[in-house]
Amino acid sequence: MTKIKQNSPVLFFYNNSKKWLAKISKNESFHTHIGILKHSDAIGKEYGSKLITNKDKYVYLLEPTMYDYVMRIQHGTQIVYPKDIGYIIARAGIGDGQKILEIGTGSGSLTSFVASVVKPRGHVYTFDVDEKFMKIAEKNIKKAGVSKYVTQHNLDLKTAKKMPLEDMDVALIDLGDPWVIIPQVRKMLKGSGSIFAICPTMNQLEKLTMALVENEFTDIESTEHIIRNIEAREGKTRHSFQGIGHTTYLCFARKAFFNRGTTKSSEKPKSVKTTKKSPTKTIKKSSAKSSKKPVTKTVKKTAKKLATRTVKKKAKKSA
Repeated sequence: MTKIKQNSPVLFFYNNSKKWLAKISKNESFHTHIGILKHSDAIGKEYGSKLITNKDKYVYLLEPTMYDYVMRIQHGTQIVYPKDIGYIIARAGIGDGQKILEIGTGSGSLTSFVASVVKPRGHVYTFDVDEKFMKIAEKNIKKAGVSKYVTQHNLDLKTAKKMPLEDMDVALIDLGDPWVIIPQVRKMLKGSGSIFAICPTMNQLEKLTMALVENEFTDIESTEHIIRNIEAREGKTRHSFQGIGHTTYLCFARKAFFNRGTTKSSEKPKSVKTTKKSPTKTIKKSSAKSSKKPVTKTVKKTAKKLATRTVKKKAKKSA
């Protein structure tokens, strides 16, 4: 049994659209349309317990999950939603102990979620150039309780002369022009390492795919994920008229080695050399066979005819 105490995180849940995430402090309370929620009333209760407000409304005291943190973080930028994060983690095979490179920290939603998966032996190295957003992300990451597993860098990798990391397991890119950073990302990824890029538009997706092929990535896949909520009620279950539609396109790929240099230097000359020799020999042999015997036969026949004609003429004269 886990009881709520001072500084415990709690999700005050009224319904799907009305819920509040807070860290318990006995001297704090907040006013809502369903009444006053006093933190002190939650202390000592078990997670899952019911709390009655001064307006006779009740809320449930739930233990927050990483989903709750991500959905309720402070938005400095557009966040990556759990519906997309779940697929990223599954498709890239992200797990405990992995080293993750993130370019474009944003509000820290993806950072926090991935850090919660790779901990305690893994780590997320995240890069951004906007100090304002970095401060917002730092607060959100701290609130999610994963600061220990995240290192933030204020560095523009597009212009960096030397890459600060190597042998990364997965790279996550959330930039407006992700195709520009692909050569730098390749240098920091291990062989067969995965890359995931967030692309809000199809134009971005096209340019990114071209850059991935050019920089020797394979297993390229582009997807879109849409959730349709169902309102399940006795006798009148139907799909919800509200929900999250398009958020972004996801592009996945893996680092490979096409060996383009080897193909050009060794395989091509070999094939050209072979094709030159065999046709030449064949032509020479066929011409020799077709010219010797037919010419000899023709000469013999012609000589025989001339000899016969000469004999006949002499016989006629003598007669």
